[in-house]
Amino acid sequence: MLKTVAVIVVPNFSIFEFGTACEVFGIDRSTRGTGVPAFDFRVCTPDPGDVKLKSGLSMNISLGLEATEDADLVIMAPYGHDDDLPESVVQALRAADARGAWLMSICSGAFALARSGLLDGRRCTTHWHYSRELAEAYPAVQVDENVLYVQDGNIISSAGTAAGIDACLHLVRVELGAHVAAAIARDMVVPPHRDGGQAQFIDRPMPTCGSAPMEELLRWMVQNLDREHSVNELAARLHLSPRTFARKFRSETGATPAAWLNSQRVLRAQELLELTDLNIDEVAREAGFGHPVLLRHHFAKVLDTSPQSYRRAFRGQLAEVG
Repeated sequence: MLKTVAVIVVPNFSIFEFGTACEVFGIDRSTRGTGVPAFDFRVCTPDPGDVKLKSGLSMNISLGLEATEDADLVIMAPYGHDDDLPESVVQALRAADARGAWLMSICSGAFALARSGLLDGRRCTTHWHYSRELAEAYPAVQVDENVLYVQDGNIISSAGTAAGIDACLHLVRVELGAHVAAAIARDMVVPPHRDGGQAQFIDRPMPTCGSAPMEELLRWMVQNLDREHSVNELAARLHLSPRTFARKFRSETGATPAAWLNSQRVLRAQELLELTDLNIDEVAREAGFGHPVLLRHHFAKVLDTSPQSYRRAFRGQLAEVG
């Protein structure tokens, strides 16, 4: 169960990406009736005191790296990766890995995990600006620059800025369930889920507010997941040609209509498996897959598990939270 979160910062760290972890885990939402627990959130550094930020400001941090010793999740904040990494940080990361804690890097924080040897033979990602440099510096690491985040075992790495939010919410979903992740996302006014395999290079993220025609269409699609949606039909709703619609849809969501719909159907199935007693046939119909075989196929493709295993895991964890 994810309860204690420690973020490691070193001099020249990036405030915005650091703030994404603070926003997800550092705010007490436990009294809002949404099922979100209060995390024991800690910010620590090798030498407590004033730590300089990349922006030229400084932040006073009182906790040393002993704050990581019992953390369920240790996050390495992005930093000036050309700077020397203190050996104490390397040892703290290795110790967390050895005891089976979750480890996460945001943006250039991946360099610290690689420096610690924890990414050898593993897939990871970082901001595309740094991906080639990371791959050349650590040839044993499998760097994928074309994704938002990667989970490889107990280690999650993410690209820059908003991808850090996606990675944090992904872990919340894995540990605490879809409805907890969705509650945090609603509070932050961000999409509750963007698949880690989504490309970093998209023109703009999926719209989440306002009355733009595409957003209205996305909302309508979510409300009608049990319907078949052809590109021709969807294009007609926006008075666009199928080719123009397909191009516009991908630029605004980062996915094809079919892939986006399937991701939303998987999300709906997760909610139903967590929060209802519907059997698998009923979940498949309610989520829009129609047949259990399609539900199982897409569940395995996206989540690498079966609907039954997912329900057993997350219903049990949710009972503990309640």
